[in-house]
Amino acid sequence: MYEDNQFELVALERETDPDLDVARDGGRLSVHGRAFIVYANGTLLANLPTVRATDLITRGVATAAAAVEPGPGRWVAISDTEDWSELAEESHQFVGEPPVGRAS
Repeated sequence: MYEDNQFELVALERETDPDLDVARDGGRLSVHGRAFIVYANGTLLANLPTVRATDLITRGVATAAAAVEPGPGRWVAISDTEDWSELAEESHQFVGEPPVGRAS
Protein backbone atom coordinates (compact mmCIF):
# COMPACT_ATOMS: atom_id res chain seq x y z
CA MET A 1 0.00 0.00 0.00
CA TYR A 2 1.39 3.43 -0.99
CA GLU A 3 0.47 5.05 2.34
CA ASP A 4 2.38 2.35 4.25
CA ASN A 5 5.53 3.16 2.27
CA GLN A 6 5.03 6.88 2.79
CA PHE A 7 4.68 6.40 6.53
CA GLU A 8 7.90 4.35 6.59
CA LEU A 9 9.71 7.25 4.89
CA VAL A 10 8.28 9.80 7.34
CA ALA A 11 9.15 7.56 10.29
CA LEU A 12 12.72 7.15 9.02
CA GLU A 13 13.07 10.94 8.66
CA ARG A 14 11.96 11.48 12.25
CA GLU A 15 13.98 8.56 13.66
CA THR A 16 17.17 9.86 12.06
CA ASP A 17 16.59 13.46 13.17
CA PRO A 18 19.83 14.87 14.66
CA ASP A 19 18.26 15.11 18.13
CA LEU A 20 17.90 11.30 18.27
CA ASP A 21 14.91 11.72 20.59
CA VAL A 22 12.27 9.73 18.67
CA ALA A 23 11.03 6.30 19.74
CA ARG A 24 8.85 4.06 17.59
CA ASP A 25 6.23 1.54 18.60
CA GLY A 26 4.62 0.18 15.44
CA GLY A 27 2.74 3.06 13.83
CA ARG A 28 3.28 5.42 16.78
CA LEU A 29 6.21 7.80 17.06
CA SER A 30 6.91 9.55 20.33
CA VAL A 31 9.33 12.11 21.67
CA HIS A 32 10.25 12.14 25.36
CA GLY A 33 7.56 9.50 25.94
CA ARG A 34 4.72 11.49 24.34
CA ALA A 35 3.14 10.49 21.02
CA PHE A 36 3.39 13.08 18.27
CA ILE A 37 2.26 11.13 15.19
CA VAL A 38 0.32 7.92 14.70
CA TYR A 39 -0.31 6.03 11.47
CA ALA A 40 -3.72 4.38 11.32
CA ASN A 41 -5.80 3.08 8.42
CA GLY A 42 -3.79 4.88 5.74
CA THR A 43 -4.00 8.23 7.54
CA LEU A 44 -1.44 10.18 9.54
CA LEU A 45 -2.64 11.56 12.87
CA ALA A 46 -0.58 14.45 14.21
CA ASN A 47 -0.64 16.51 17.38
CA LEU A 48 -0.22 20.19 16.48
CA PRO A 49 -0.68 23.55 18.17
CA THR A 50 -4.40 24.32 18.34
CA VAL A 51 -4.16 27.40 16.09
CA ARG A 52 -2.24 25.46 13.42
CA ALA A 53 -4.62 22.50 13.61
CA THR A 54 -7.66 24.77 13.28
CA ASP A 55 -6.10 26.46 10.24
CA LEU A 56 -5.47 23.10 8.54
CA ILE A 57 -9.03 21.97 9.26
CA THR A 58 -10.50 25.24 7.98
CA ARG A 59 -8.51 24.97 4.74
CA GLY A 60 -9.48 21.32 4.25
CA VAL A 61 -5.93 20.02 4.61
CA ALA A 62 -6.82 17.99 7.71
CA THR A 63 -9.83 16.81 9.66
CA ALA A 64 -10.32 16.79 13.41
CA ALA A 65 -9.26 13.56 15.10
CA ALA A 66 -9.83 12.11 18.54
CA ALA A 67 -6.92 12.73 20.88
CA VAL A 68 -4.48 9.83 20.93
CA GLU A 69 -3.37 10.86 24.40
CA PRO A 70 -4.03 13.87 26.62
CA GLY A 71 -1.86 16.93 26.40
CA PRO A 72 -1.54 20.32 24.78
CA GLY A 73 -2.49 20.87 21.18
CA ARG A 74 -5.07 19.27 18.95
CA TRP A 75 -4.95 16.01 17.02
CA VAL A 76 -5.73 16.11 13.30
CA ALA A 77 -5.94 13.47 10.56
CA ILE A 78 -4.07 14.11 7.31
CA SER A 79 -4.84 11.90 4.34
CA ASP A 80 -2.71 13.58 1.64
CA THR A 81 0.70 11.92 1.89
CA GLU A 82 2.38 14.98 0.35
CA ASP A 83 1.75 16.86 3.61
CA TRP A 84 2.93 14.12 5.98
CA SER A 85 6.64 14.93 6.19
CA GLU A 86 6.17 18.64 6.88
CA LEU A 87 3.40 18.13 9.43
CA ALA A 88 5.24 15.27 11.16
CA GLU A 89 8.21 17.59 11.61
CA GLU A 90 5.95 20.34 13.00
CA SER A 91 4.34 17.87 15.38
CA HIS A 92 7.72 16.53 16.50
CA GLN A 93 8.92 20.04 17.30
CA PHE A 94 5.67 20.98 19.05
CA VAL A 95 5.43 17.90 21.27
CA GLY A 96 9.19 17.68 21.86
CA GLU A 97 9.65 21.21 23.15
CA PRO A 98 9.89 21.54 26.92
CA PRO A 99 7.15 23.56 28.62
CA VAL A 100 8.02 27.24 28.91
CA GLY A 101 10.08 27.93 32.01
CA ARG A 102 11.24 24.36 32.57
CA ALA A 103 14.28 24.30 30.31
CA SER A 104 16.38 26.81 32.23
